Amino acid sequence: MKRLYVIVFLVIAAAAALGLAIAEHSGYVLIAYKSFRFESSLWATLALVAVLWLVFWGIKALVELVMTSSGVVNPWSRRNRSRRVQVAIEHGQLDLAEGRWASAQRHLQRAAEAERQPLLYYLGAARAANEQGHYEESDRLLERALERQPQAELAIALSHAQLQTDRGDTDGALVTLEAMHERHPRNAQTLRQLQRLLQQRGDWSAVIRLLPDLRKDKVLPPAELAELERRAWGENLSLAAQREADGTVGLQSLNRAWQQLTSAQRQEPQLVLAYAEQLRQLGAQAEAEEVLRIALKRNYDSHLARLYGLVRGSDPARQLHTAEGWLKDHAADPSLLLTLGRLCLQSSLWGKARDYLESSLRVQRNPEACAELARLLAQLGDTQRSNQLFQEGLGLLDERLLAAPLPVPVHA
Repeated sequence: MKRLYVIVFLVIAAAAALGLAIAEHSGYVLIAYKSFRFESSLWATLALVAVLWLVFWGIKALVELVMTSSGVVNPWSRRNRSRRVQVAIEHGQLDLAEGRWASAQRHLQRAAEAERQPLLYYLGAARAANEQGHYEESDRLLERALERQPQAELAIALSHAQLQTDRGDTDGALVTLEAMHERHPRNAQTLRQLQRLLQQRGDWSAVIRLLPDLRKDKVLPPAELAELERRAWGENLSLAAQREADGTVGLQSLNRAWQQLTSAQRQEPQLVLAYAEQLRQLGAQAEAEEVLRIALKRNYDSHLARLYGLVRGSDPARQLHTAEGWLKDHAADPSLLLTLGRLCLQSSLWGKARDYLESSLRVQRNPEACAELARLLAQLGDTQRSNQLFQEGLGLLDERLLAAPLPVPVHA
């Protein structure tokens, strides 16, 4: 209210001042140009200028109102076209997120055709078509995106490779990614997708060849890269053991794959475990025992100690003596106690075997130790305890199976 009073006061004061000015002197204005001549008082001239100014702005406002009204009414006006595109974008993105593929494809394709930068909308429409099984339509939309934005070739190719993988066409996805890797060898996303695809296909030799690029461009965190490297070499050893050489599944192929590892890799417990296990399965028990013995002497590992009890060396007595030497520093390791029990069974040392197996079970209830002790007790005539241990071992095995995740079904 105070502000209103001030404004009213100022308006009255201005009007009073203007009235005094007009009363004091009317002024005189003369405008002459060739035959044109205008004469009037100063105040009348100012009033005329004010009226002309108001008429000009009134006409301008009326024209803008007419133009706006015609834009609202005309369905083909720029305003309405822009509004329809915005609605298509909003509905298309929502449909894509919620899995309404047909509606998403229709809306996003409409938005893509109308926008100047249509890449994201074409990619979304292609994904929606792919989810419906319309693979040719999906590829056509990606080709259209490439025509409209050729500078986005890499982004479109990566999306194409992912869609090919989703539809089960891993061969086509591999061709796409390898072409992009050749053109853009330092692109992290290309390397990441290529690594995942090769891993999915079980092509561990190709994963190994890709490892230097993954390391150089820091595509994966160090811990994840190290784990991938160990797994790749381990799987490669398994594949090498199954490879045929001169008509037979070859020990030579396995040894060549092992020699391809660096000195540091040949000391990795996980890789030593994979190599020794393959040697054991190929019947090279003595070589497996030697590899495990050297690795455990260098750096003790519980998993290696467990496998040591499953291989048969050339000298069982020395093998048992070697394993008992580790007992001093690792007396509480149930895997080592299980291995000692198994080695004693190989040497027919029934009493010592029973003591070691009982000790292993006291540290940790394990189905393998239950089964080994049950077999021994059955041989010694303690049938009741043997049956109890067999039942306990089966229960422990069931718990492990129930705790393991279910396999993911593969859809064709």
